[in-house]
Amino acid sequence: MNDDVRNIVLGVVAAGISAALGWLARTYLWKRKLRRKQAFFGLPDNSESLLVVNREAGGPELTVMRHDVFALLELAALIKDCGANAQVVAHDAAQQGFGERTEFCVGGPASNRRMAAHLHSLLPGIQVNTDPEPGPDRTAFRIGGELYRLESGRAEYVILARLTADLGNGARPVFLFCGQRAITNQAATRYLARHHERLARKYGAGSFVLLLKVVNSQAYGPDVVELVGDVTRAAQASAPATAARNSHRAA
Repeated sequence: MNDDVRNIVLGVVAAGISAALGWLARTYLWKRKLRRKQAFFGLPDNSESLLVVNREAGGPELTVMRHDVFALLELAALIKDCGANAQVVAHDAAQQGFGERTEFCVGGPASNRRMAAHLHSLLPGIQVNTDPEPGPDRTAFRIGGELYRLESGRAEYVILARLTADLGNGARPVFLFCGQRAITNQAATRYLARHHERLARKYGAGSFVLLLKVVNSQAYGPDVVELVGDVTRAAQASAPATAARNSHRAA
């Protein structure tokens, strides 16, 4: 074997080794990223999760609004990416404890009984006006003494929460998407899909409650979302007695 042939063989071998090392590095980084995503969502390989759907407010049947369907599709994609499975359950048929399976609960307390139960039990500092009569405070949020009214198509609010029980016992998180309109539920699921890595870095495996504002949805749909703030402490605090008496929150 002359020098030229030997150099070619060595070059091919070196290229093969470099390609193999590059592939191994990319695979390691991809798996590490996947494990972090699975840990944040509580969705290890082949695990089961619940998608709890609401009904259209005022409707007697389980009629899921169009934007809530889009929200479910966003969540289904996240679940599939984690290698997990999803079961769609109606809000009034989801009868399981907290933390048994990862849960994604979509819709406000007026149309989702399970959401109402979660707010009552886990986030007593949030009151949602569910009065069916028209008025300026209809669907308004009251959090920590602040009132957030709906301005339809201009400024609409949604709660995005990740809540955990006793992590030492392997409890899974529940994610809440509680909006003033269906389009805000979709906006919250899209926000979670886009920012889950940043949220995981900030909160780890802990709980958080964020208040988001959907800006000018009549023009931009669910795409323009502002973070109003982290309201975890206020949301988990007991509601003042006067606010609790004046709120119209389903339980």
